[in-house]
Amino acid sequence: MAMGDEVFGAERVAVPAPQGVTSTVVIGIGHPDRGDDAVGRLVAMRLRSRVPGAVTVVEEDGEATRLVDRLGGTSSAILIDASCSGAAVGTIHRFDAVNDPMPPGKLGMSTHGFGVAEAIELARILGSLPQRCIVYAVEARSFDLGRTVSPEVLAAADDVVARVLAELGARA
Repeated sequence: MAMGDEVFGAERVAVPAPQGVTSTVVIGIGHPDRGDDAVGRLVAMRLRSRVPGAVTVVEEDGEATRLVDRLGGTSSAILIDASCSGAAVGTIHRFDAVNDPMPPGKLGMSTHGFGVAEAIELARILGSLPQRCIVYAVEARSFDLGRTVSPEVLAAADDVVARVLAELGARA
């Protein structure tokens, strides 16, 4: 099992997903050394010990083919990433990627090149988009190497943790 692939809460009994399919995955996306871009990973770290046992929490750098692979192996996914759409820093955007195509212009240009929106749309085309796919995008200020996460994004990260736990039916 790769680092970050751990399933937590082993004392809980969960109904298994079909062979090769994880019931739910939470994917925190970003670069830990690029300021506000770290928000997805920060949320993932804060969630790791608090999610129900059937949920897998992973951290990714946003590489599109890995995201498409992760999405294809699950029935439900929640992704968290930084965005740069021009909204106020710390604004939280929530998208239901199953019911609506991901609007790349609304999130701005991804810091990962071929971004989360494009990976989700590719998964949709390939028929590997989970039955449920929610994206939380936190409006960022700085993606500069060596910067720390801004106070507004840190506060938003706490809010996203609570929202994800609510979506998962876990206690905040």
